[in-house]
Amino acid sequence: MKNRAVVALLVAFVLALPALAQTSSSSQDQTTASQPAQSTSSDQSATGNSATGKPLQPPAREGFWGRVNPFARKKYVQRQTQPIRDRLNELDELTASNGKMIKDTDARAQQGIQLASSKANEADQHAIDAGNKAQMAQQTATQATTRLTTVEQVVGNIDQYKATNQTEIRFRPGQAVLSKNAKAALDDLATPLKSQRGYIIEVQGFSSGRGQAAISNSQKMADSVVRYLVLNHEIPVYRIYVVGMGNAPVPSTNTEQQGTTAKRTSGGRVEVSLMKNDLEQLATTNTAPATQQR
Repeated sequence: MKNRAVVALLVAFVLALPALAQTSSSSQDQTTASQPAQSTSSDQSATGNSATGKPLQPPAREGFWGRVNPFARKKYVQRQTQPIRDRLNELDELTASNGKMIKDTDARAQQGIQLASSKANEADQHAIDAGNKAQMAQQTATQATTRLTTVEQVVGNIDQYKATNQTEIRFRPGQAVLSKNAKAALDDLATPLKSQRGYIIEVQGFSSGRGQAAISNSQKMADSVVRYLVLNHEIPVYRIYVVGMGNAPVPSTNTEQQGTTAKRTSGGRVEVSLMKNDLEQLATTNTAPATQQR
């Protein structure tokens, strides 16, 4: 009987051991699970939405059965894996936040690059405009210098007239009436002068005979020419210089006869000479730059 009682006690003790071990491990697991949860919540409150960077702490005690508990239940497994799930959720949130920050930074960088590129293009355009304006200013300065040089030359030679055209008008002896051929010659001389300036007309009358009678006759023939130019071609009187030479000797234009005595005129005639200075050249120079600027 005693042996049976001992065996029964041993069997009861063996059967009671798993229950005690389960109870002990459950209490330890609850304590361990509460500690990581508290540490996780404290870490999250300390760092906000960012990861703590600390590794998960393993349970301090592993219970009666060690790492593998054959009697572990679903709630026990959930309590053990809850810190891992919390940490994974925290890492997911941190990854999403970092991705959003990276996208925002990239968008701001691209916007800054585009703004800098547009500013650089605008600066290049301003530089090109400034270069063009500088080139135009240089051209204007060069033109002004050229015009100034031309004006100085014209002013220096304003009283220097050169003969550009000459016409001789013949008269019958004792008459001062212009013939048809004489009028045609004067028309050819005076018609182009309506749009010109910087010219004078020199009219010299020559007549045969002697003394004051020859001078008076030559003056009448010269006055007849001047009257035709003023009335028919509106030549200003101040541009005409007239003189009656009478029977004054005429210098020879032949080089072979130079040095010989000048011949006196026979009959009546008037020499009309068109004289010009450089004022017409100055007018042409002033008009050319205005035409180029248009």
